[in-house]
Amino acid sequence: MPPLERDILAHAVNERLDEITWTHRARYSRAFRDSTPRSAPFAALIHLLEGSEFAPPDRLPGVVAAAAEALGVTLTVHLVDYEQRCLHPLPPDDGAPALDVETTLAGRAYRQVRVLAAETPGRPRLWVPLVDGVERLGVLEVGVEDPEDLYDPGLRTQCRWSAMLIAHLVTLLDQYGDGVDRARLRRHRSVNAELIWSLLPPLTAGVDRFVVSGALEPRHGVSGDAFDYALSETTATLIVLDAVGNDLRSGLITAAALAAHRSARHAGHGLVEQAAAIDRTIARQFGDTASATAVLAELDLATGRLRYLNAGHPAPLVLRSGEVVKRLTAGRCPPLGQGVGEPRVAEVVLEPDDWLVLYTDGVTEAGGARGEPFGEHGLADFLRREATAGNPPPETARRLVKAVLDHHHGTLQDDATVLLARWTSPDHVTR
Repeated sequence: MPPLERDILAHAVNERLDEITWTHRARYSRAFRDSTPRSAPFAALIHLLEGSEFAPPDRLPGVVAAAAEALGVTLTVHLVDYEQRCLHPLPPDDGAPALDVETTLAGRAYRQVRVLAAETPGRPRLWVPLVDGVERLGVLEVGVEDPEDLYDPGLRTQCRWSAMLIAHLVTLLDQYGDGVDRARLRRHRSVNAELIWSLLPPLTAGVDRFVVSGALEPRHGVSGDAFDYALSETTATLIVLDAVGNDLRSGLITAAALAAHRSARHAGHGLVEQAAAIDRTIARQFGDTASATAVLAELDLATGRLRYLNAGHPAPLVLRSGEVVKRLTAGRCPPLGQGVGEPRVAEVVLEPDDWLVLYTDGVTEAGGARGEPFGEHGLADFLRREATAGNPPPETARRLVKAVLDHHHGTLQDDATVLLARWTSPDHVTR
């Protein structure tokens, strides 16, 4: 391949993999410079890139199979369902057993975001996490003939590269059709839930010094809870909403609130203006019986300074070294839609590795077998155990929603939403 064409292809791959770290980008660039047209990893990436061009989501398994042939392995994509309970093959196969996230090696690879080897007789394979940026989507099953290949660092690197690109393609192609969604959606969604899910950002995202991860239940029937965020080099902007009611009207209130928040945010307005825009929109469109509680927050990623407003919502928590050290009780104003007046923005300064915990009342008010709520103390105890286990925000959010559901015997009377964020100072970066 002429050098110019090879450089153009390398540039195209780097553009498509905009969530991969600069270290991994450098590795890709070195691989392309050293590659020949017959190089297996080079050919595999070409199959993934060229095969996905103008491809509907349904074609992704075939594209992955072509890449597998180039690598001399078998590749099977397993996507996690929206409940994050099981991993399901792509394309969906009713005869194939789902892989439990809690009890299988594949699930462990997903939970811990680690490449794990299975030396099953006659079926040696690797489980490689499928991660787009920092959002976990599932695992890639890599079948090999020789068990010794499981520990070949070159093959592991090639499979990790392929998994990165496949995860990115899953995210991209999911926007064009239902082929990917069918593998992840295990229960019929209500109209309300479809509306809310269509508005949500990715459940997990991150920049160098900040990771944010959200979860909400019931995922198939959420009514009025939602969250949003915007990340830049300098700032993280967050919002958690809970609209009054449990019907389609509550979903419409939430949709209008999110749209108003994004409109104000895109215009460069601050927290007070964002809250006022949501307040006006709800009042004008739905009347004086409609409202939404919310927390709006803005974090300076260089200094850890957190500014926030609380519109009738449960107080956010700050978690430090596994302990809840602060309840953010200031910055209060009425629920949005009821006239916010002139709210005062509250401030607090986070320390490196602090967690910010935003949640709706469905988390703490979920009743157990005897009617006792999960409660803020239950939430604090759960967060303390998770910090001791060292789980990152995405896994903690998944486990928290599961714990709330288990406490309520699998059926919630209200939406339960959590948004977890971890900040690290510029000179104290951890992942």
